[in-house]
Amino acid sequence: MAEIDTRIAQSQPAGRGLGRRGFLVSALAGGTVAMGWGVLPGTGPAGRARAAGAAPFSPSNLIEIDAQSIVTVNVTKSEMGQHVGTAFAQIVCEELEAPWSAMRIRHVDSDPKWGLMITGGSWSVNWTFAALSQAGAAGRISMINAAAKQWGVPANTLTAADGKVSGGGKTIGYGELVASGAVSGAWSEDELKKLPLKPAASYKVIGTSVQALDIPLKVNGTAKYGIDVKLPGMVYGKIVLPPTRNGATAKSVDDSAAKGVPGFIKALSLQDPSGKFTGLVLSIGETYWAAMKGAALVKVDWDAGPNAKVDDAALVAESRRLQADPNEGALWVNDGDAIGALAKAGKVVTAEYTTGLNLHAPMEPTNGTAEFRDGIWHFHGGNQFQTASVPLVAKAMGVSKSDVVLHQYWLGGGFGRRLEGDYFIPAGLAAKALGRPVKVVYSRTDDMRLDCGRSPSWQKLSGAVEGGKLVALTHDVACGWPTNNVLPGGLGEALDKKKIDVFAINGADVWYTLPNHHVRLIDNKLAEATVPPGYLRSVAPGFTVWGLESFVDEMAHAAGADPVAFRLAHLDGAGKNAGTAPVTMGGALRLAAVLKQAVERSGYGTRKLPEGSAFGVAIGQGQERAAATFTACVAEVTVNKKSGKFTVNKLTVVYDVGTAISPDGVKAQMESATLWGLSLALHESTTIRDGAIAAANYDGYTPTRMSQMPPLDVSFISAGTFPTGTGEPATTVIAPAIGNAIAMASGARVRSLPITAAKVKAAMA
Repeated sequence: MAEIDTRIAQSQPAGRGLGRRGFLVSALAGGTVAMGWGVLPGTGPAGRARAAGAAPFSPSNLIEIDAQSIVTVNVTKSEMGQHVGTAFAQIVCEELEAPWSAMRIRHVDSDPKWGLMITGGSWSVNWTFAALSQAGAAGRISMINAAAKQWGVPANTLTAADGKVSGGGKTIGYGELVASGAVSGAWSEDELKKLPLKPAASYKVIGTSVQALDIPLKVNGTAKYGIDVKLPGMVYGKIVLPPTRNGATAKSVDDSAAKGVPGFIKALSLQDPSGKFTGLVLSIGETYWAAMKGAALVKVDWDAGPNAKVDDAALVAESRRLQADPNEGALWVNDGDAIGALAKAGKVVTAEYTTGLNLHAPMEPTNGTAEFRDGIWHFHGGNQFQTASVPLVAKAMGVSKSDVVLHQYWLGGGFGRRLEGDYFIPAGLAAKALGRPVKVVYSRTDDMRLDCGRSPSWQKLSGAVEGGKLVALTHDVACGWPTNNVLPGGLGEALDKKKIDVFAINGADVWYTLPNHHVRLIDNKLAEATVPPGYLRSVAPGFTVWGLESFVDEMAHAAGADPVAFRLAHLDGAGKNAGTAPVTMGGALRLAAVLKQAVERSGYGTRKLPEGSAFGVAIGQGQERAAATFTACVAEVTVNKKSGKFTVNKLTVVYDVGTAISPDGVKAQMESATLWGLSLALHESTTIRDGAIAAANYDGYTPTRMSQMPPLDVSFISAGTFPTGTGEPATTVIAPAIGNAIAMASGARVRSLPITAAKVKAAMA
């Protein structure tokens, strides 16, 4: 079968209820519950084992071992090029003591039994490392216990290695033990947590680079993405774009002109109970071509809604208005008395930093397919947040979330766009109206103009230095809050007990030791209403670190200090900046270490650069402090002081990843994040005009091209501490490092992204 050849077990469509899915629950003595995943015969390795008379053994619902010694890891994370399943398999393999050749992965659907299903924040390995390690250890111990019972010897006289248990001159394979029915037992969550795990020094699989298990299917074309879905009787839907991103309603729809398109069926004007779409008009066709041609001819009389006159300038003006009111916003950091200290300071430096609207623009356009079958609504596509998307779609369909199954496919890019499940709704409502399966594919223009992009941001920072140190810093951030859009009710609590969206302010809680530090987050509801914001790779630190690390350079200049020395002077690891075990232990001292290594690798301070060239530095923590991936960047830039044109000569980036599960995978993620950060810094942004997103394709929204790539030097520290994420951290530090280098080379301080030659020239003037 294909999964044997390619070492991957594909997930199978599931029906309603655990019974149909073969999810086994058994009550044991002491209140322990044994849970194991089992698929139906003939649908993968477990099916073959059951057909042979032996059910697979599952010490937890994360893994199973069958009678052929095949180990299948159930992957609850989305696959979008980061090879997350391979990392999961390596973690299990390490503790299970199985041969790598026996490892398989299965991407599962949205059944609630998997728990929280979200792929983002560089959380995948960080959040699952302990559970996967414990599952592997439980499997190994179960095998040893089964062999000990079968041979009548103490378990502590036996060892496990390479998928076999040995001792007393005997050896038996895991598969043989499973086939015999000798393996039994269950592990409670508390028991799993108490299992002894290997020290990092003993790792044999973790820390090695293996071939990713999903590559063969991607190479031979059998990998399935949402855009590949085909169902019997399926028709196609194409959205008729409204005049504004949000708030427009359709007063009337006329599809008479589209009737002449071969294969065109009709236009649908649909009401969305979830509120994600205020005006939803679909062109339906027997083919996507017919739906697309029909959409161009469908005439809609639109009411553009309340946001029809909103543009970028209006959003900045609203941010400034809100910031001027001390009662607005929620308090994120309040150390010392920053406002009082600034009032007493002899000199205060103040600056404003902005970013425009950033889009996700994945290569695979947004798409979703819906069908009603056996009393269940089935949705097909790639998604990053199944736990939130299922209830959202259920609300739109007017059904219970138990009547919705989301079938997961690989993603041709996500970057946070598919954390929002709104794109399933048009397909579901159309399928409900037509009584047949519907596949809705966004065109590239639809994909951009209906994106839930990263909200435009505005920041005001004020600081004072004394004795070469930053003694006071206030930082106000105004933007649309993505959690209000994607996960209403998911806001956190601020220091002043107000609601706060941590994903709109992360990164402002620095690892610098500052005696007086005040951070306030302001919800720009006009920005939120105009373009419903979403989570884009690195989320808030993509703009908070841009403003903060640029401003730190401004404060170093005010102190007459070297920017690197100025940063190191504040990275002493004192108090809360010492970090917390297990993830951030070492805290600011680890951040100082990556900065020193990046400086050394780049030649900063030791290599003389020509006139018009300079180094710039920036540091960050990744997406959030609690799961920090300590990161540093040194950018080398040359500026033409007459034209403002500049060249990024080289980027040097260093991560502290704690433990690198797969070094090749870590480096690939780092390189990807570095280039994404470069793209956001220099190229990517669009405007809001008359309540609409201006960009319509890659000619108007221009990610970095291959010809624009500078040399990269990316490296990481893997010291054996708890693993952290690698997909996002570098996106945060590239822009401020480049901006700081430009300022050092030319004296021109650019305070808005993206950085362009025109902005540099204007700043020099």
